[in-house]
Amino acid sequence: MFMFIFRRLIQTIPVIIGVTFVVFFIMQLVPGDPAVLLAGEGASRETIEALREQLGLNRPLFVQYFEYLFNVFQGDFGISLKNSQPVLDEILVRLPITMELAFFSILITIVLGMAAGIISAIKPYSLTDTGVMLVALLGISLPSFWFGLMMMYFFSVKLHILPVAGWDSILHVILPSFTLGAGGAAIVARMTRSSMLEVIRQDYIRTARAKGLRERVIIYKHGLRNALIPVITVVGLQFGALLGGTVLVESIFAINGLGRLIVDAIRMRDLPMVQGGVLVASLIFVAVNLLVDIFYRFFNKRIELN
Repeated sequence: MFMFIFRRLIQTIPVIIGVTFVVFFIMQLVPGDPAVLLAGEGASRETIEALREQLGLNRPLFVQYFEYLFNVFQGDFGISLKNSQPVLDEILVRLPITMELAFFSILITIVLGMAAGIISAIKPYSLTDTGVMLVALLGISLPSFWFGLMMMYFFSVKLHILPVAGWDSILHVILPSFTLGAGGAAIVARMTRSSMLEVIRQDYIRTARAKGLRERVIIYKHGLRNALIPVITVVGLQFGALLGGTVLVESIFAINGLGRLIVDAIRMRDLPMVQGGVLVASLIFVAVNLLVDIFYRFFNKRIELN
C-alpha cells in the first residue's frame, strides 16, 4: 500500500506540470493586457511599459513559464496582480469555503443517489422504480444554474424559508449544496441501480436467500458491498465535477469560495491567481482519485494495487 501511494504521488508530478502548462498558455489567449488593466485606461505608454517590466510580462513566454514552474515546486505560487497579495494566502482563505460546499454536495450525492438506486433495484420495473428513475433522469438533464435559480426563487423569494445568498450559517448551505449535488445524485442513483441489479442476480445471493437470511442482511451486507465498486468510481469522478461546478454555483449564490476567486481572476487577467486556483483544484482531484483507488482495495481484496 505504501509503495502504491508513493508511486501515485510521483505520477502527480507530470499532472501538475501539464496543468500549469495548459493554464498558462491558454491565459495568454485571453484578450487584454494585465498591465493596462492594472494601470487604467488613461495611463501613459511609459507607465504601462514600466509596469510590464515590473511584473516580468515583457520577457519571453517560456521564460515566464519555467520561472513560475520553478517557484511552484518551492511552494511559491506568485503574487496576485490584482491586490499584490501572495496567491497561496488568498487561496487558503477561500479554499475552506469551497471544500465545505463540495463536502456537503458530495454527501447529498452519495446519500440521495445510493438510497434511490437501492430502492429501484429492490423493486425493479415497478412503479416505484420507474418514478425514481424518471426523477433521476430529470436531475441529470436540468442545468445546475437553472435549478439553482429556481430553488432560490421558490424557497427564498416565495416561501422566505432559506436565505438567498451568502455562506454565514447552516441555512446558507442548503440551497447551494442541493444545487451542486442533485445532478451527481441522479448519476449515482442510476449506477447504483444497475450495479445492484447485476449483483442480486448472482448465485451467492440466491444461496444466501436459500439459507434463510433476512432480506435486509442480503441486500446491505452481501449485495451492496459488492455493488459499490463501480459506484465508488462514479462518486470519485463526481467529486471532480463538483469542484468545477463550484465556479458557477458560487457565482449564483454569491459565495466567496475558490471558484468565485478564479472567475474574478480571469476577468482581471490575474494569471498567477488563475494558475494557483486551478492547480490547487487539480491537486485535490488527484488526491480524491488516490482515495478512490484505496477504497477499491478496501471493498474488494482481489484487486491488486499497481
